[in-house]
Amino acid sequence: MADDPVIDFRDVHLAFDDKVILDGVTFTLDKAHTKIIIGASGSGKSTILRLILGLLKPDAGEIYINGERTDNMPEDELMRVRADLGMVFQEGALFDSLTVRENVGYRLFEETNTPIAKVDERVKEVLGFVGLGEFIDRMPSELSGGQRRRVAIARALTSKPHILLYDEPTTGLDPITAITVDDEIVKLRDIEHVSGILVTHQLRDAFYIATHEAVPEGKTLKFVKASPDKAEMTAFLMLKDGRVSFEGAADELRHSDDPYLKAFLS
Repeated sequence: MADDPVIDFRDVHLAFDDKVILDGVTFTLDKAHTKIIIGASGSGKSTILRLILGLLKPDAGEIYINGERTDNMPEDELMRVRADLGMVFQEGALFDSLTVRENVGYRLFEETNTPIAKVDERVKEVLGFVGLGEFIDRMPSELSGGQRRRVAIARALTSKPHILLYDEPTTGLDPITAITVDDEIVKLRDIEHVSGILVTHQLRDAFYIATHEAVPEGKTLKFVKASPDKAEMTAFLMLKDGRVSFEGAADELRHSDDPYLKAFLS
């Protein structure tokens, strides 16, 4: 169904030996929406991304991606599902020995039979989207931290996935540089209608993404305070002791009376 969630976790459990990581986690992500997962270190945030990618299997529960159950899916079928997933790793994780062009086009070069000219065309397109078209022939060592993260976003976009997973995309960046990465995430949600799962402990960036929207203005975009309708398209998911302790909009999180949430946000 067109209105079915693109990601659906149903009572998902996972433990490593005696350590419980996820204890009955249930949530959904709708098309063109973003879910921001927060929580203390070790609360299971990045584990959720690995489960979505099929790199881990839950001990119990069900996981659906684009309506297909994936937690019991064999690896060859998972490869097909992963084709609709893009991943932006912490620190960017670019190949230092490859140019920006080669990094961004890597997935198409290695995993598809797309002609080189078509790959090159797509690489230029996505680099233009993140505002780095002129950096196409540079090496990663010649880029700033913020530029490396934006190249990583471009690489994740190259195969035209409908779902993007972000693992701490602004960690280690100064606030001004981090905003340039936040703007790309907002732009992808609002202009490209990409669904996103964002794992972060950077609350400043999380609230910026949740409370801003990208609005076309001539040939450019401006980033403004989100309208009520747009604000509803991004929700927070708070993990505590392996369970979902909060799920809701930024304003609900800010005004929660829960002592743990208030302490976490302070």
